[in-house]
Amino acid sequence: MKKNPIIPFILIMAFGIGLIFFLSIEGVNNKEEIASEHAESGEEGAAEGGEEAAAGNFDPEALAQGKCIGCHGNSYEGQGAFPSLVATKLSEDEIKDVLANGKGAMPAGLVPEENLDAMAAWVKSLGE
Repeated sequence: MKKNPIIPFILIMAFGIGLIFFLSIEGVNNKEEIASEHAESGEEGAAEGGEEAAAGNFDPEALAQGKCIGCHGNSYEGQGAFPSLVATKLSEDEIKDVLANGKGAMPAGLVPEENLDAMAAWVKSLGE
């Protein structure tokens, strides 16, 4: 009698799918606890907008590292169709307008409204 070599693979796959299912249920049941642990440890991505929520704790560079470098490059000097933030000729008010309303490929609302002033000042300071 020949043994079918695919059966062990099917069993491993079924076990893996079951494990993922039960772990995801555990995560859903404990999401508040998990979120509070991440927030206490200061891990990135802990609470969406956690750093931006309080203007006193807002870190423009941390926000830029998470949301701006993908388009403007690691050193904010621009790449492709995305302009340099270092050599910007825009005023702080114009920067705030672009951050709030978007422009071209730049989406609106990446920076919370209460932190627009701090972010615009930080972007303007890159060229100094």
